[in-house]
Amino acid sequence: MTLAPRYAMPSITRPLAAGLLLGALWMAIMPAQAGEGHDHGEAPAAAAGPALPRFSADSELFELVGVLNGKQLTLYLDHAASNAPVKDAKLELELGGRKLSPKAHGEGEFEVVLDEAPKPGVIPVTATVSTASETDLLAGELDIHEEAHADEAHVHGWKEWALWGAGGVAALVALGLIARRLSGGRALRSGAAA
Repeated sequence: MTLAPRYAMPSITRPLAAGLLLGALWMAIMPAQAGEGHDHGEAPAAAAGPALPRFSADSELFELVGVLNGKQLTLYLDHAASNAPVKDAKLELELGGRKLSPKAHGEGEFEVVLDEAPKPGVIPVTATVSTASETDLLAGELDIHEEAHADEAHVHGWKEWALWGAGGVAALVALGLIARRLSGGRALRSGAAA
């Protein structure tokens, strides 16, 4: 009867340790292989939805930006040279052939509520800006797109399926080797006992 040295690992423990090591390695590698749309860390803050439709119109004197949110149109009027808000200005707006009178809400900021939200498409915009010393005509276009479907299902690519398949095959091979080692060790022990 021979005794195994104390530092040698028993035959049943080696395959089990190898299997556990393979499993741990697999679990460590897979999160790094996450596909597009899968984030496992902190991501920078992103907009909650699509950007609101907007237009801009400018001249040598003024810059006008309009932001449409449903039926509400907010307008920002600045001096072109300094980008400072225009004080005490009067603004007349024509949107798609309809004349509108925006109300002032602070320096260089105006609002108007439309009767109904504009339909998708390109809408011509003309604005007349009047101050105590200057008058100018600005023109631009409001381009409204139909909202894209953000709720499309996530589609798994062939690379992602291949990675999962390779991992599954590796796990099956590891389990097969462990089972073979365990059954081989039992056969040696039962043969030695006989």
